Amino acid sequence: MKMCDSTTWLDAMRATVASYRRMIDATIAQLTDAELHSRPTEDSNSVAIILRHLGGNLQSRWTDFLTTDGEKPDRNRDAEFLDWDGDRQSLMEHFDRGWSALVNAIESIDAENVGQTILIRGESHTIALALTRSVTHLTYHVGQIVMIARMVHDGEWRWLTIAPGLSGDHNNRTWGTKASRSVFTDEENTK
Repeated sequence: MKMCDSTTWLDAMRATVASYRRMIDATIAQLTDAELHSRPTEDSNSVAIILRHLGGNLQSRWTDFLTTDGEKPDRNRDAEFLDWDGDRQSLMEHFDRGWSALVNAIESIDAENVGQTILIRGESHTIALALTRSVTHLTYHVGQIVMIARMVHDGEWRWLTIAPGLSGDHNNRTWGTKASRSVFTDEENTK
């Protein structure tokens, strides 16, 4: 079996991160402003709260990640779980700052530094471990975003994965292509 090199792994991480961003964007696009801030229960988070948390987490983890601890002293994690008092645009700008920090960090990782040790809350991580930890955290919250959105949304829902009952159709159309992996793939450019 051929060993996976860091370039192959980093390409897979880039593709994974991009696919989850498409899922976030497709979910948020289906929500009204009120739904974005709606909590399915009193003690649960809204989609806006999770976006606020992810923005803060990603910005803290990936800004100057090679030279500073991933838990920045100016981060207020507890405040990330309070209702967002701004509008949709300001929320998305906050989230995008964190997202950009992650994407820029991934672009700066290469075969030379992927094994370098960095810190998160004083704990040593290789960059590979820190990125895996961050992407796993991200995917956990994307699942929450989608589930909460489905619970608070009023009206028809555009499925973000293969809709129930359509697996056979999807497989027939996409088998053997990159499009088989996602409903977000441009089928015309993947054959």
